[in-house]
Amino acid sequence: MTDTEKLGAHEIAAWLRRHPEFLRQFPDLAGSLVVPRESGPAASLASYQLEVLREKNRELTRRLHELSANAQENERLSVRIHQLTLGLMRQTSAVDTLSAMAASLAEDFNGDIVRIVLFKPVAGIEPNEWLDVIGPGDMRFKAFADFLAGDEPLCGRLQPAKHDVLYGERVDDVQSTALFPAQGLAMVAVGSGDPNRFYPGMGTLFLRMMGEAFAAALSRYVD
Repeated sequence: MTDTEKLGAHEIAAWLRRHPEFLRQFPDLAGSLVVPRESGPAASLASYQLEVLREKNRELTRRLHELSANAQENERLSVRIHQLTLGLMRQTSAVDTLSAMAASLAEDFNGDIVRIVLFKPVAGIEPNEWLDVIGPGDMRFKAFADFLAGDEPLCGRLQPAKHDVLYGERVDDVQSTALFPAQGLAMVAVGSGDPNRFYPGMGTLFLRMMGEAFAAALSRYVD
């Protein structure tokens, strides 16, 4: 028995990987090789390679479609945030700024339930269905201490303590939330009845931008 006959399948496969041009030198061998399929009859090596290339092409096409859809959605969000920023900066009072923010989140960003929580009262407006005031001395403030310390948006199903404070009697209407801070002035929650609308791990860049725009507009009228 020769050394070649002692070679196992793994050694042959490793050798072929190191010499990908081998079958080009022996086209008759390439034509006689067959590759078993998971279902159906065996295919020639050439047919199998063609099918592999087609599958790769289908996967690349699918990924391109996903990237294109994501790019279009990001562009739409960028336009909305630009419009939101301009709208906020056009307001001439804290009350108008708060009202414009709540209206935009509900209408332009399709929020089912919007909550703006101020850390200090603002003259001319009282707590209502979308506005609350929770200062550091309020017991309810403790539920958000970790969130505010991190100063980063939070998405998904909130912890019960946060969830209850934000939504009160409407806790059962909200299955997911996007919560973002406004640079020490407030925090904003957008609640959805869809449990998959906001989820942990989703991008938060646009939420940070919204929080910064809101804070910049509101800081003109409050300390």
